[in-house]
Amino acid sequence: MSMATNKHDGRWSHRLGRGVGRAWRGHLRREQRVAGWLVTRGVPAGAATAVLWIVKLAVLGMLLYAVSWLVLLLAFAMTAAWLVQHDDLDREAPQPEWREGPNGFGLYDKSDWRIDPHVIDDD
Repeated sequence: MSMATNKHDGRWSHRLGRGVGRAWRGHLRREQRVAGWLVTRGVPAGAATAVLWIVKLAVLGMLLYAVSWLVLLLAFAMTAAWLVQHDDLDREAPQPEWREGPNGFGLYDKSDWRIDPHVIDDD
């Protein structure tokens, strides 16, 4: 009779962790294989390690460059969305209206200036 030592064997997080671990080990095996291939071609072991590190850093640099552009694009999209959300397109500019104001009845703009031709004799 055998009992499972790990009760959480079926959880997705454990399966994901095991999968990532297997992928990492596979990557390390391939890296050792490439280093061995370089050494068999006459490259010193230190130089082979340096070449592998240069390749890793170049890939990391390219990924960071791509991510920086994506972050910049996301920042522009969020700024545009914020501007659209906070822009009152439904609100119209106040129009001049006919009303009784400081200079009598007439057409006044938003700052209480009478804009129609004002004739004093008409008052």
